[in-house]
Amino acid sequence: MPEHHTPLIAAIAIGLALAFLFGLAAHRLRVSPLVGYLLAGIAVGPFTPGFVADQDLAHQLAEIGVILLMFAVGLHFSPKDLMAVRAIALPGAIAQITVATLLGMGLGLSFGWDVGAGLVFGLALSVASTVVLIRALQERRILETERGRIAVGWLIVEDLAMVLALVLLPAIGAALAVGAATGIGGFAGLVALTLAKVAAFVAVMLVAGRRVIPWVMHYAAHTGSRELFRLAVYAVALGIAYGASALFDVSFALGAFFAGMVLSESQLSQRAAEEAMPLRDAFAVLFFVSVGMLFDPRIVVQAPLAILATLAIIVLGKSLAALLIVRAFGHSWGTGLTISASLAQIGEFSFILAALGVSLGMLPAEGRDLILAGAILSILLNPFLFAALERGRARIVRAPSPAAPAAARVAAPDAAPGPVVAAPPAPPPPAPAPEERPEPTALAGHDVLVGYGRVGSLVGAGLRAAGRPLLVFEEGARAVAAAQEAGAEVVVGNAADPEVLRLANLPAARRLFVTIPEAFEAGQVVQQARAANPAIEIIVRAHSDAEVEHLSALGASLIVMGEREIAHRMLEHAAADPPPAPPLAAAAPAEAPDSPPPAPAPQPRPA
Repeated sequence: MPEHHTPLIAAIAIGLALAFLFGLAAHRLRVSPLVGYLLAGIAVGPFTPGFVADQDLAHQLAEIGVILLMFAVGLHFSPKDLMAVRAIALPGAIAQITVATLLGMGLGLSFGWDVGAGLVFGLALSVASTVVLIRALQERRILETERGRIAVGWLIVEDLAMVLALVLLPAIGAALAVGAATGIGGFAGLVALTLAKVAAFVAVMLVAGRRVIPWVMHYAAHTGSRELFRLAVYAVALGIAYGASALFDVSFALGAFFAGMVLSESQLSQRAAEEAMPLRDAFAVLFFVSVGMLFDPRIVVQAPLAILATLAIIVLGKSLAALLIVRAFGHSWGTGLTISASLAQIGEFSFILAALGVSLGMLPAEGRDLILAGAILSILLNPFLFAALERGRARIVRAPSPAAPAAARVAAPDAAPGPVVAAPPAPPPPAPAPEERPEPTALAGHDVLVGYGRVGSLVGAGLRAAGRPLLVFEEGARAVAAAQEAGAEVVVGNAADPEVLRLANLPAARRLFVTIPEAFEAGQVVQQARAANPAIEIIVRAHSDAEVEHLSALGASLIVMGEREIAHRMLEHAAADPPPAPPLAAAAPAEAPDSPPPAPAPQPRPA
């Protein structure tokens, strides 16, 4: 048999397999799977023994991952969320980026790098990971709180600043490369040309793209083919990203971001995000694997002090700057601590900036290695730092105000002077728990609804109309807002996670409705719920006989399969409303013309 040389298949197969194994180990250790994906990349990189993946192919796969990541950022970009917290998020994020960038530049200059390298290095250290931040807020059920919204708004500003940096870095790199030959005028000309190209692309997207992209998506949706709709999503994301690069000389990332942002204005944006998720997640994993391949582990031994200095800027410098900025804008210490913990890590944008800086010749390979080491260590430390700062916030919130006197005059403000009555001493504040775990809901005899999409929202509306106490599990921002507007208590997170499902207080619940379409996740929810409360009634949706059998084996009480319910309803209608009698010429004589034919017995619904 001839030997097949298939480096692309090898890179994808081995990269994904190792990413799964390392990601699973990271999940078991309760750290971000991103760490596992980066370690998988290190394992298949050129600096470690064993299999070495093709770096050129890995780079191209990573570009697809960047495109789909930025497309998702654009789809979830919400000007409304940003405007709600603009008073603190906009100036705060800009100030924090400036401080972190200056700290990074200073560290880079101390290494003997030039200004361009220091700039890229500082920018890469200034922006937090979207994945890590959102997950940390969701796990602590603070995503929808004021401090959670401030953190998300802050992150949006950081993302927009990094998009602008991705646009300007090539121009800055070109100007620095030619140096004094161009002078200030040449630098300004390159920047102006770059901004003009970006402005032309933005104008095309806002004028033509805003009309064409939603029309294409609606046309694909109206074909009724899920395959064509999914293909339309990928064609829009990848096609516009490539067109932006080929026609306007702007980055793939910027093109994908604007494609997602324009599509987010359409009513189909949520469905587009769902359809893009499988391929986006797969290529995002390959992106992190490809980044890990670039990391040289020898730097841990060769430059440990440089790594510690880099980590100090990420964890201490950024956090302290954010805390002081939040306090300067009049917010509480508790809010400041939450924002500080949220930003004390770096992630995907840092990797994109580092890769771009190295490709432009602006950042040395050592700088990229320091960024990767700082990212891995900061993501590992972030859960512990978040827990420590949240405990500190709990102490601050519970502590009595220092201005409160030990004794108070018990009298109305306008009352006549009287004797001073000493108030009983206040009880000491309770000691904080050693580990801050969100408490389950206080509801009892309630209904639990997993998913608030097209099916779940209808179920939820019916339960609320009946006056039932309702707890909803949902992850999508729009669905969360809709459930809250309907008056339900909402847990933001994936109910398949045991720590999240625990918050439903299932032993005291009456019924569980699982309306999510994914049978695997639904089965996990059903199995955990049945173990938590053997008597609870569990109603689940399904799409096939195999799913019905699977969910039934896991403990579902009633499984509703959409196709069978549609057929059952059609038969009910046919039985209640018989067809009209045929014409007299063809009609057979009837003994009792006034009596309708007997209706067929309705078919039993699937259990």
